Order: sequence, then structure tokens, then C-alpha cells
Amino acid sequence: MIIFYTLTSVIVISLISFIGVLALVPKKEFLNKSVFVLVSLAVGALLGDVFVHIIPESYEELGDPTLISLLIIGGILLFFILEKALHWHHHTAEHAERHPHHVANIILIGDGVHNFIDGLIVASSYMVSIEVGIATTIAVIFHEIPQEIGNFGVLIHAGYRTSKALWYNFLSALTAVAGAIVALVLGSAVDQFALWLLPITAGGFIYIALSDLVPELNKDLRMRQGVIQVVAIVVGVLLMTALLVLE
Repeated sequence: MIIFYTLTSVIVISLISFIGVLALVPKKEFLNKSVFVLVSLAVGALLGDVFVHIIPESYEELGDPTLISLLIIGGILLFFILEKALHWHHHTAEHAERHPHHVANIILIGDGVHNFIDGLIVASSYMVSIEVGIATTIAVIFHEIPQEIGNFGVLIHAGYRTSKALWYNFLSALTAVAGAIVALVLGSAVDQFALWLLPITAGGFIYIALSDLVPELNKDLRMRQGVIQVVAIVVGVLLMTALLVLE
């Protein structure tokens, strides 16, 4: 049952890569507004998953507040280091103006690593409980939608045809399946693997929500947009809270 839920979830997450085609929508203003709502929902879903599901589950299963706190901090630092490494490579690629495909390759590799980690996280969450797994899957999906739209735009800008950009983006997204399989294999071999990865996941989600997504929302300082963003964040949190009925 865990294998079925996990593989179904990561396949759905991988299929999200095709949503990048929305970047071709003629009404760019509508797309930009939609993306900011999705980013706001992602913030709420990620933070809701962390504080409503993952951290309470970690305390219940591990029962060591100090260890859990250190693992959460470790997760924040891990994602900070990963992002630094990817941004460094991306920065060097941006200067290779004669080789636009090189920029696209860096994006695809970075996205592949990111999706592999998502697969690990989703599988580990299901190994803890179905409810935590579903909540984490929804949080990852909300985070993936605006990111995949952005990645697709970069590939098109680098000169890829629409069909090729979608296909390459999908292949990069399939690394989530590989990550899930690795987690399922390790999880059966190491009983504590999923439980240890859970607070690390919490740290990673906190970092993504507050370091990557919230700064994007702060770029639009209009009052009306701010209200919409707050409402969308609250909706994301409430959605994660509503999943408690699955317990």
C-alpha cells in the first residue's frame, strides 16, 4: 500500500512538469497573477505541512526535542547549501552567452537534483503515515507548479522547441521516482531512515517557504495583492489542517 501511494504521488508530481506550457499563454498578466496566488498557496501548504503534520509526527515518533530541533536546523542548512551550489553554477552559466543551451542544462540538472530530493521526502513521509504522505505530496505539488512554469520559460528562452522543452523538463522531473525508490529501499533496510528524514524535511520546507517564496511575494507591494496573498497562505494552511481528518 505504501509503495502504491508513493509511486502514484511521485508520478503525479512528475507530470506537473507539463504545466510549464502555461508560460505560452498569451495573457501574461493573468499568468503572473495566477503564479503569485500559487506561490502564496505553496507558502501556506509548506508551512502547514511542517507545523501541523511533520513536526508533531516527529515529536510523537522520535520523542527527543533536542535531536528534532537539531535535525530541523540541519535541514535548513542543507537546503541553504544546496541552493548556494546550484546558484553558483547558474551564475557561471549566465555568463556563457554564446552557449544558451548550457544555461538550460544547468537548470535541468538542478531541477533533477531537486526532484530527486522531493521523491525521497514523499516516500519517507508515506513510511511514517499515509496522512503525512498525502499532506507532503500536496505541499510539494503547490511548490512545483510555479517552479516548473519558470523552468519551462528558461528552456524556451534558451532556444528549445516547445515539445523538446516539455519532454526534457519531464525527464528531469522523473528523478522524483528514482528518489522515491531509493527511499523505499533504504527505508526497508534502515528502520529509522524515514523518521530521521522527517525533521530534516521540515527544515527544508521552512527554508523554501521563507527564503525562496516569501521574498517573491514581497516584490509586489500593492495592498490588494498583499490581501490576496495572505488569504491564499491561510487557505494553504487550512488545507493542510483539514487533512487531519485522515488520521
